[in-house]
Amino acid sequence: MQRIAVRISAVIAVLALVGCASEANVEINARPAVVEQPLVARAGATETYAGEVRARHEGTLGFRIAGKLLTRNVDAGAVVKRGAVLATLEAQDLQLQVESARAAVAAASADLSLTNAELERHRELLAKKYISQALFDARLNAHKAAEAQVAQARSQLSIAQNQSGYSVLRADADGVVTSTLIEAGQVVAAGMPVLRLARDGDREVLIAVPENRISLFALGMPVLIEVWAKDNARFPGSVRELSPEADPRTRTYDVRVALAGTDVPVQLGMTARVFLDAGDAPPALMLPLSALHELAGAPAVWRLDPKSKQVRLVPVQVGSYREEGVALLAGVSADDWIVTAGVHKLSEGQLVRPIDRSNRPVVL
Repeated sequence: MQRIAVRISAVIAVLALVGCASEANVEINARPAVVEQPLVARAGATETYAGEVRARHEGTLGFRIAGKLLTRNVDAGAVVKRGAVLATLEAQDLQLQVESARAAVAAASADLSLTNAELERHRELLAKKYISQALFDARLNAHKAAEAQVAQARSQLSIAQNQSGYSVLRADADGVVTSTLIEAGQVVAAGMPVLRLARDGDREVLIAVPENRISLFALGMPVLIEVWAKDNARFPGSVRELSPEADPRTRTYDVRVALAGTDVPVQLGMTARVFLDAGDAPPALMLPLSALHELAGAPAVWRLDPKSKQVRLVPVQVGSYREEGVALLAGVSADDWIVTAGVHKLSEGQLVRPIDRSNRPVVL
């Protein structure tokens, strides 16, 4: 009996060792996953929106007439003064129109001189009763028609001269050329954009705001503007303009934020960030943006079961996207362990080995 008990104990010990080895193998074969617990979002948090420094007054310039582009005298980034020649069209046909209009004025003036002389002779004949009043009135009407022809010809000449002047595109204000849209040799239509000019003066930051956050903005509300190129210096600003409708492609609203002064050392195209005080935002838990996945097209995260070491995909409600991560309003609690890296490689119920961002085991 003693030998049987010894054998049974040995078998039990072997089975225990096999079970431990099996669990160890499962633990080793499990996929490592970086896990974290959500942090409570601090009160009075700020929301951050990336944007670009733009000119308050910016528009496209083009020719009033059609033609072939002869020269483009400026490139993107050129600083120009009011009246500077930016581009020209071939003007041979326009010059011919001007010469034709001048010839028409000369012909009409010659006719007027002739009718004027005839009118004076008929006035003398009428005084001597050599012609009838009807014949004199006919000559008077011919003289008036000749005067009208001269006026019409001069108007046509003015139009032709204006058209010739339209072959030269000039800057309508001091500013910077932000982009050029055509090259020399292209045929342009009347009104076709040739280049964009940003006028000197006020500068502002253009940001795109999602539709669920646009209600936080109001005209005139104060904000802070941080310019990356200026060692992250911050300047005061205010909301100047809110777009009344969303962009059809991005479904975001354009918001223009004006800088407080014109002496702020920023240049067009610089990257800037706009900080909006969101102190009245609802309580939320913060997670890194890399923790977000999707479930049936909705936001979700992978939650780890501390006992089974398996992950489950749970839906969450996103509050806002911030500089430090994403704020979640519902779906997780502060005690949950959430996978924050490699979420696209996990599957439902998968066994994982929890680690931190330094690849150290995490004790749940």
